[in-house]
Amino acid sequence: MSGERGSVSVLLAAGILVVLVLTMGVADLGRVLVARSHARTAADAAALAAADELALPTGADPASIAGRYASINGATLVSCLCAAGTFEATVDVRVSTGELLLFPGSRNVDARARAVVDLPAG
Repeated sequence: MSGERGSVSVLLAAGILVVLVLTMGVADLGRVLVARSHARTAADAAALAAADELALPTGADPASIAGRYASINGATLVSCLCAAGTFEATVDVRVSTGELLLFPGSRNVDARARAVVDLPAG
């Protein structure tokens, strides 16, 4: 009997460690999913803003407008394919996940969106 003393403590410590690692993994996954959602929202807003500027020009640069909308939504504009004379904009944005718990360091989430303005004829 004396050889089994403390075996429950070892099992309990192992169980707590497993729960801690799982909790950290779930927290990291949640952080990545939130960053992905923000990236998609920012890409959509930036593409729509650039396409709007292409369809109804105010004289501003569509790429700078896309960059502003990406920034407002917590992202960085990576690229904007929005040629003058077209009604189509494709943007790429990047959002940082922030510091993760299980995998130290920050990761980036990228998103792409395309917006096309279809003006009525006439």
